[in-house]
Amino acid sequence: MFTGIIEEIGVITSIQRKPRALEITIRAKNVLDDVKRGDSISVNGVCLTVSSFTNELFVVDVIPETFNSTTLSLLKMNSKVNLERAMAAKGRFGGHFVSGHVDGIGVIRSIKKETNAISKKIELNTSLMKYMMVKGSVSIDGTSLTVFHVDRTSITISLIPTTQSDSLLGQKGIGEKVNIECDMLAKYSERLQTSSTNMSKEWLKEHGF
Repeated sequence: MFTGIIEEIGVITSIQRKPRALEITIRAKNVLDDVKRGDSISVNGVCLTVSSFTNELFVVDVIPETFNSTTLSLLKMNSKVNLERAMAAKGRFGGHFVSGHVDGIGVIRSIKKETNAISKKIELNTSLMKYMMVKGSVSIDGTSLTVFHVDRTSITISLIPTTQSDSLLGQKGIGEKVNIECDMLAKYSERLQTSSTNMSKEWLKEHGF
């Protein structure tokens, strides 16, 4: 589990490509402070497992399912990536609940400078739009953000100066792809409503809602 608050930007130092799979080596600093083999680190919003590490590098594997459903397949040597360690139970919770399980890929369609903020319109697959709401949460490349506008096929988010400098989204341009993770509370709510349980007013009242 992650918070969507990026800890640092890492750099790809090696990519071993396999059929629909990758082994990636990433240079980092902060996320290696207390790392152990088997730890989870979010890389551009994708939860990956540390297979080995040194004082300056760590290695992760990207399996076919992740290769096919995220933007990690687009990474190259010297690509920069957002990094976040799994949330510590005793730590502050500054973003929203982020699982690191990407739901789809979005495309940046427009960018607008607004005083000290940058707004970006991001086109999503229509299957993801049902989870989007104004003032709701979304994770984009692992960054916890608030949705400020929703239309039929896209959302608009706004980046404060801190997010512009501390994550990669501020640097991405029109046409670039980003990993999208919808708010898990919205997904759980949908699952409850579409389950075999009859969600009638009587059922809700009986169960304390």
